[in-house]
Amino acid sequence: MGTSESTSERLIESTRELLWERGYVGTSPKAILERSGAGQGSMYHHFKGKPDLALAAIRRTAEELRVAAEGVLRGPGTPYERIEAYLRRERDVLRGCPVGRLTMDPDVIASDELRAPVDETLDAIRELIAGIVEEGKEQGQFAPSLDGEEIAATVLATVQGGYVLARASGSPAAFDAGVRGLSSLLAPR
Repeated sequence: MGTSESTSERLIESTRELLWERGYVGTSPKAILERSGAGQGSMYHHFKGKPDLALAAIRRTAEELRVAAEGVLRGPGTPYERIEAYLRRERDVLRGCPVGRLTMDPDVIASDELRAPVDETLDAIRELIAGIVEEGKEQGQFAPSLDGEEIAATVLATVQGGYVLARASGSPAAFDAGVRGLSSLLAPR
């Protein structure tokens, strides 16, 4: 990796971390440069400005989340086991979801461009889960009355809401309780 590429990478990674910690408004160009160790002109050499750099960071974060979710959801096991594995996969619960965090940022939500990777990622995960639920219904593992889209929305709501409850209480217990509750509701009879 050349110096130019490594500087660009450091800028993107620093921006990803800062967006997760502070949100868009709290992520200043100065903070990005300090965290990355890049020189003053580096950001503008590689990116048009903060929005362009933030978009690169958001795209990378969204892609990583999508790939991690797909790895579990497309993995081995029955439909129930794959959904349960997604619900129980290792997460930094008290830090929250790096993508879900962006949905609470008014500047990200107000920008169609910055919001797009977040929306696309959540849609892709929701569609994949919905397909798994339909697969489970065909195999007789889930009740025929379940709606794949509704269950997928419930799974995402449980995960994202679990992050919020865990952060509010300062303990992963609320997240874990939500996951256990949904897992027990979905468990094949």
